[in-house]
Amino acid sequence: MLKRLFDIVCSLIALGLLAIPMLLIALAIRLTSRGPAFFCQRRAGWKGKPFTMLKFRTMHIDADPYGESPHEGTDPRLTRLGRFLRETSLDELPQLLNILAGQMSLVGPRPLYERQAALWNARQRRRLNVRPGLTGYAQAYGRGNMTHEEKIELDVEYVEKQSIWLDLRIICRTFLNLLGHRDDIYERQYSLTHERESNVPTGTDRAPASQDEARRASNSET
Repeated sequence: MLKRLFDIVCSLIALGLLAIPMLLIALAIRLTSRGPAFFCQRRAGWKGKPFTMLKFRTMHIDADPYGESPHEGTDPRLTRLGRFLRETSLDELPQLLNILAGQMSLVGPRPLYERQAALWNARQRRRLNVRPGLTGYAQAYGRGNMTHEEKIELDVEYVEKQSIWLDLRIICRTFLNLLGHRDDIYERQYSLTHERESNVPTGTDRAPASQDEARRASNSET
């Protein structure tokens, strides 16, 4: 109850302060690249219930919406403005509306695909026991430097340890990260399992079926 109240109050304050900047970002996206200002996608929410997650669009409209996440800022799928929005995490601001609607929280595991959840074991599925977050334990303490498995493990650890004080620590750490190295957002290595099982040069590797499905589910606009 306290966490939900905290989410509502903070999201209302943030939307009040950021409404004009968000409108300007949306307008800039429409003026600088073809396509809509927003990127909407179905994700698994609290208890696995699906919802539509909102983001500012950061890629060209013809980019594969089910491709891998960019590994560097020079990825040609990113628009010039989109690169800046990603590296400053401004592309996530529309999720304040998801928080206000009760679909997300300020802090929690990042929302993933429903079909990704089907690949998790019982322990990993515990990450669905809380609302997905705008930021999370894994994003505050690793982000692009962590593998998929490591992020999920931190997500489960968050569920086990969650408290308002932990949320405040994660929020503070997230703000500090935003002032630091922007390239930390780019994924270095998707999966430890995938790397062990594929021992071939990058660009020619092929993942096992289940890992490939999970990789494809890690959407390019994530």
